Amino acid sequence: MINIGIIGLGFMAATHIKAYRQVPGCRIAALCNPSGRGLDGDFSNVSGNVGTQEPVKLDMTGVKRFTDFGEMLSDPEINVIDICTPTVTHLQFAREALASGKHVLCEKPLARTSAEAAEIAEIVQSAKGFFMPAMCLRFWPEWAWLKDAIKEGRYGKVLAARFRRVAEPPAWGQKHFGEGKLSGGALLDLHIHDTDFVQYCFGVPKAVFSTGYTKYTGAIDHVVTQYLYASGESIHAEGCWAMAPGFGFNMSYTVNFENATADYDIARSADALKLAHGKSSEVIKIDSKDGYVQELAYFLDCIRTGQQPSRVSAEDGWNSVKICEAEERSVATGLIVPC
Repeated sequence: MINIGIIGLGFMAATHIKAYRQVPGCRIAALCNPSGRGLDGDFSNVSGNVGTQEPVKLDMTGVKRFTDFGEMLSDPEINVIDICTPTVTHLQFAREALASGKHVLCEKPLARTSAEAAEIAEIVQSAKGFFMPAMCLRFWPEWAWLKDAIKEGRYGKVLAARFRRVAEPPAWGQKHFGEGKLSGGALLDLHIHDTDFVQYCFGVPKAVFSTGYTKYTGAIDHVVTQYLYASGESIHAEGCWAMAPGFGFNMSYTVNFENATADYDIARSADALKLAHGKSSEVIKIDSKDGYVQELAYFLDCIRTGQQPSRVSAEDGWNSVKICEAEERSVATGLIVPC
């Protein structure tokens, strides 16, 4: 049995709790929040932009409660620390958790700046425990299907790819989301999902060209980026927290291969993924658990087998932040910025 200790008790903690319930061989052993909020295990008032919205109430029988992170780290029964705190705290908590010898899962983005992300990646090199950034999109069934199709050359070479993740401001979240200096705005907190997936599929781009603006946080809340590769694919992504209230949330992609076009739109529900090839098109049905469940199951399986996580590494998390910072500089200067 792998015992999990979660620090930070907002939407992502509730999301992870729901996912852990579907992963055999683990249990929530402890909750930690310096403010004391959420330590009763009642997440009924917590909501977010993806996943089911059923209320989460954790049975606190046998679950330890901490307001002091150091005390949770000193508990020998806890094997894994799951960091679900605001981005600006990730370096502090990751550093302390790794120093304690625990295994660590850290929500995205890895850190608020690439310098902080680099520090985490360096610490991980000599850490006793395993570390993985929670880049859930790499585990999302329809995105995992796409990654495999690209890697295998299933439909020929990729000619163009468009990724889109757009929403109204995250009023469902904690107040720090609205402060760009803390959250990094939509570019770093939302758009980074697609930036990371682009590097996952195509590698780190040689440069980016981005346009965007701020509307809500003081940081970049709407960005459109062209990722430039020597191989010539036309790859771009849009991320936004600037839609009017009532818009909700949408994520989608369109990838044009030499011999087919894959199109995903979450708004189509059960028919979200379609593949056009030749004179016909088909709906692709993927019988798989959601990305959060697969992400957590993968990390815990790495711990059980003693295999360092390779599907997403601390260096990958660092690269994603670096690319986002290049996008930010491109928006500010109007120039193509090397990565």
